[in-house]
Amino acid sequence: MHPVTAQSDSTSSEGHLFLSPMLIPLVAIIAWAAIKITRINAARSTDSASDLTGRVEELERGLQGVQQQLAETQERLDFAERLLARGKEERRAGGS
Repeated sequence: MHPVTAQSDSTSSEGHLFLSPMLIPLVAIIAWAAIKITRINAARSTDSASDLTGRVEELERGLQGVQQQLAETQERLDFAERLLARGKEERRAGGS
């Protein structure tokens, strides 16, 4: 072998030795983060189910309120239309 080749082989093996101690903590940190994220998501999914139920119930109450207001508004509109129709009939009857 050439001295240059032997030197590059030793450098590459030293590079692997240098990389291995750095790789272990990196993998450990990534694994720890993945576990932490999984636990947070698991806790969030159980909380979000109860939150979702509460939000749906709140929306249903709000919808019922809007439906009631719409019904009242329709009644007022019907009343106003009857008053206008009666006023037109009285004008016609009074003008003839």
